[in-house]
Amino acid sequence: MTDGSDRVTFDDPVLLVEDHWNVREALAATLEEFGHEVKVASDGAEALQLLRAGLHPCVILLDLMMPVMDGFAFRREQRADPALAEIPIIVVSGAVTTTTTDRVRDMEVAAVLWKPVDCDRMLGLVTEVWSCRGTT
Repeated sequence: MTDGSDRVTFDDPVLLVEDHWNVREALAATLEEFGHEVKVASDGAEALQLLRAGLHPCVILLDLMMPVMDGFAFRREQRADPALAEIPIIVVSGAVTTTTTDRVRDMEVAAVLWKPVDCDRMLGLVTEVWSCRGTT
């Protein structure tokens, strides 16, 4: 959908869950430039609070290593809540280890982006997930 200026607009926001403010701001700015509304949370607990308060994102970009509630604990909570379980997750992490990779595979996420993030790939994945809503 466009807003009349050839800029793509999206109906539902992206929820960006990232504890490092500089990464959060850079990724949010990139997503907003591409036409996404972005809601942010600095950890998994804050993200769950937003979701349970009624936020309905088209996708969640989820860091793994965060204080308070990390991405693994967030995903467990999200999957256990029927109202939230089907929101797709794109993991965005710098924790590239064999153990982390195995744990991410078990999370059943839509995609994984390793830091430093390739913004073109991130935008493509978000658009792909957004366009597939309701088709499964």
